[in-house]
Amino acid sequence: MLTDDFHYELPEHLIAQEPLKDRDSCKLLSLSRKSGQVEHLFFKDLHKLLKAGDRLVFNNTKVIPSRLFCRKPTGAALELFMTERINQQCWKAMIKPARKVPPGSVMILEYNEAIQFKVGEILDGGERKIQLIEGAQSVDEVLEKYGKMPLPHYIQREEKLEDRELYQTVYAKNSGAVAAPTAGLHFTPELINRLKAMGVETTFITLHVGIGTFRPVKVKDPRKHNIHEERYELSEDSANEINRTWLRGGRVIAVGTTVVRVLEHCATGYHNIEPSTGKTTLMILPPFEFKATDVLITNFHLPRSTLLMLVSSFASREKVLNAYNEAVGCQYRFFSYGDAMIIN
Repeated sequence: MLTDDFHYELPEHLIAQEPLKDRDSCKLLSLSRKSGQVEHLFFKDLHKLLKAGDRLVFNNTKVIPSRLFCRKPTGAALELFMTERINQQCWKAMIKPARKVPPGSVMILEYNEAIQFKVGEILDGGERKIQLIEGAQSVDEVLEKYGKMPLPHYIQREEKLEDRELYQTVYAKNSGAVAAPTAGLHFTPELINRLKAMGVETTFITLHVGIGTFRPVKVKDPRKHNIHEERYELSEDSANEINRTWLRGGRVIAVGTTVVRVLEHCATGYHNIEPSTGKTTLMILPPFEFKATDVLITNFHLPRSTLLMLVSSFASREKVLNAYNEAVGCQYRFFSYGDAMIIN
């Protein structure tokens, strides 16, 4: 198995740059996990593929506006990408360009010169410790007032005001992610209520999507890729709801690869899950024995990415890449603001 095995050709015009105003109006490609058969629907047709007793499991992480524009006292421009809170004044962060800011450097916020940060030690993966030293009580306060949403690099435009709402799921609750769990972006409150009315149940877990989601696999053997750890929580109530679903004959439907990672990390056997809180570095590659995921709702992922490898583990590389090629031919929109796929 090589990283290049998970490659497909994608025309640039199919990389979605803008969100759809009506979240559930996107296309939905349905892929049979067994046969590889493909069906073309719209996301608002999801009820046709679900049944009473099924359970949708959502990731309720909330994206933080984690990008800040700063400068050195000399005037050199810098971009600061806050990735994880250590305490109120200290965070892990990525700096661009990093070579201009050795430890001990001071950075001044572009929009408010009273707010200053000091660069600390270099951490694994190129992150730095960043200390708030002047101008505010907490980094959270600074991000809320001055931060920009961390849109993925392939969205070639500046953040718009509407991204604050549309690059966030309608059920986002627990702040901490630096990227959206994009499979959930297609759900509206109305769609969720319609599904509940037909007997589909819902459960929420949390996984704070980290910077690893942006990092490509650069090694030939993906098993040697160092995946970033991400914080998660699966409560006792959520675990009980999921286990009851299987006992009653229902299916557990993971809304996104982030949910799959939590479910499979917390599975103790086939169709059995235990509550847990911590950090996961689970990387799912073919072949993989799924114990807790019956159906997967996901977006279309970057070539040679860990997310494409996870999806290929669920339905085989051949079936998934065949479906991707058909999606390209049918002009599906790809990546975070793109169309959706369900594997059942």
